[in-house]
Amino acid sequence: MQDHDWLARLEGLESRIAYQEHWLDTLDQAVAAQETRLAALERMSELMQARLRQQQHALNDSQGDQASLDDERPPHY
Repeated sequence: MQDHDWLARLEGLESRIAYQEHWLDTLDQAVAAQETRLAALERMSELMQARLRQQQHALNDSQGDQASLDDERPPHY
């Protein structure tokens, strides 16, 4: 092969590598953004679960209080 052919082939390979590096950087940024978003959503989910547990406990406590009031005899008996 002549020097011109080798140079053209080398330039083509360099161009393909540059293109691939660009897309790898783009994909890396997308994955990093998704990881950040996922971490925020997981934290939000944990907070919501904790709040739901608190509300469930409060509901159970208030129902327990009502049941004990219902079991009491009225004062006129």
